[in-house]
Amino acid sequence: MKYAKLATLLLMFVCYTALGQNKSESQAPNKMVRAIIQDKKGNIWLAGADGITRYDGKSFSNTITKIKPARFFSALEDRKENLWFTAVGSGVYHYKGESFKNYTTKDGLLSDLVTNAYEDKTGGIWFGSELGASRYDGKTFRNFKMNEQAGGDNGGGGDSVHVSGYQQDNDVNTIIEDNTGKFWFGTRGNTFTYDGKTFTRITHKDEKAFTNVRSIIKDKKGNIWLGGNGGLWRYDGNTFTNITPKFVGNIMEDKKGNIWTSSESALNKNWALTRYDQNSLSGNKLVGTEVLSIKGMLFGLLEANDGSIWVGALNGVYRYDGTNVTDFK
Repeated sequence: MKYAKLATLLLMFVCYTALGQNKSESQAPNKMVRAIIQDKKGNIWLAGADGITRYDGKSFSNTITKIKPARFFSALEDRKENLWFTAVGSGVYHYKGESFKNYTTKDGLLSDLVTNAYEDKTGGIWFGSELGASRYDGKTFRNFKMNEQAGGDNGGGGDSVHVSGYQQDNDVNTIIEDNTGKFWFGTRGNTFTYDGKTFTRITHKDEKAFTNVRSIIKDKKGNIWLGGNGGLWRYDGNTFTNITPKFVGNIMEDKKGNIWTSSESALNKNWALTRYDQNSLSGNKLVGTEVLSIKGMLFGLLEANDGSIWVGALNGVYRYDGTNVTDFK
């Protein structure tokens, strides 16, 4: 009888341990998800307050334990299929599929508070930080500042490019390269273009500046879309057109040419995942369709290979398949 009880307790312990392991290895993130990408192999990567989570189409994996805990803000797969993750306080992590390499100010990065990553046409990797931008060519970092009031390059090394402006102009939220080769920098302050020599502040009607732009993308037609404090804007190369005045956090174009945003809802005080249909994108009065509305902010966007739309939130991640919304919690 004694041995039977012992065997029962041992069996319960084994089952409990196995369940605990399965839960930790296949649990979706339940904290803030800032960025979502899908790699060439089809894996979906989620970066946020829970660290880095991978979804292989069946289950979530939180098995990446060889890096210290950090709040991750963005993710990028470059043309060589290497992954880059940026973090607040610990710089940039480069992942080759087997190991992570951490880059910080000790390696030439301008700041260890890095919020976004972008690959340009030549393969250079740009990182936006609280102090400016860093471009990595595979060997060294070159650092850029939009505001000379911030002082030197703060240990970043390389050349620094300066332009007068507000202190927040160096706090870079987003970077893209347009069809003309110019780079666009959205910051907590103003928005700039950079032609390789000079930073130029961007304005629209009545010389009003674009401030706290959180996301900039280039669509298939070459139009530039900006989202931030001033709402959603489209630039066709000549004219800026305001689509919605509501705050926009992230912008994405899907395979059909539809524009998606994570933004403040136009209908209530919630946040919404909104689609602007490509059939109406030639006009100035675009009407968005809100497919998800929740309390709390929404963040990064992804169109997966199967056409589903993923969006990060304060409490995890959601997926919209065209009909239904899945909350992975």
